[in-house]
Amino acid sequence: MSDAPIAAVRVVTAPPPAPGARLLAPLGLASSLGSVAGLSVEDGRIVETLAELETGQQAALIAPETGGPVMLTWRYAPAPDAPRYPDAAFRPRRSRWTEAADDLATASRAIAEASGGGAAGIAALVAEARARFTYDHPETRFNDGCAAVPYLGCGVAAGSCVDINTYLVASLRAAGYEAAYLYGYFFPAEKVDRCVDGHCWVATRCDGEMLDWDIAHHIKAGLDPVRPALNPRPGRRALISHSMGHRFATADGEFVLKLLGEPVWLLPGGGVAELDQREIRAL
Repeated sequence: MSDAPIAAVRVVTAPPPAPGARLLAPLGLASSLGSVAGLSVEDGRIVETLAELETGQQAALIAPETGGPVMLTWRYAPAPDAPRYPDAAFRPRRSRWTEAADDLATASRAIAEASGGGAAGIAALVAEARARFTYDHPETRFNDGCAAVPYLGCGVAAGSCVDINTYLVASLRAAGYEAAYLYGYFFPAEKVDRCVDGHCWVATRCDGEMLDWDIAHHIKAGLDPVRPALNPRPGRRALISHSMGHRFATADGEFVLKLLGEPVWLLPGGGVAELDQREIRAL
């Protein structure tokens, strides 16, 4: 994060998409980058706190009270003694969003070994992931419909930060590295206190060193080669969540999400609806 840490992040939702819909919102993480000290809700009521069934991340189940937009505010506080990222973020879990297909795993191990392994292997796999993508937000993702993260070989795919980091995390873990998929909000310096959606990045741990990687921001800023950096684009970021393949059990059954980073609507009788309209601000 920058020298001016974020004090709070506010998200104003659109009205509920259906009568009886409830919001599921992450409660945030403890981090030395700035810990979430609390979540406040306006025009809604927290009815239950749920734990993600594998990582233990906490989420609030919120019932709207007026039928209009709900405003959520995550408050941040300095936490210099907290870990940078939770250990659970680095723990491999079987998921179609994080597990490499056999050919990607084979190629990733070969690339890391050819570079000499260690930190050089991580840098080589980051460079390989950078070479496989141009930055875009395609309607169809490169891994849609796949049971595991596919190998792109010599091809190049259009992808957002989500696509690029999905590929990178699967590649790094297949080669035996500790890698974490992190999610939050990034507020570009030129927009001061607003952003339009969430952002993700990757952290690695190797030989006692933790490094942050943000390939998407390097691509958008025209910065090559990719170097370890938290903010290659000037701005501020706030950490909210980690890992992919989230599962929450409610009275209406179990909900499986790719990731609970932004709040989502849980629909009556099952189903999930993303926030198609919202305002996101840093305070």
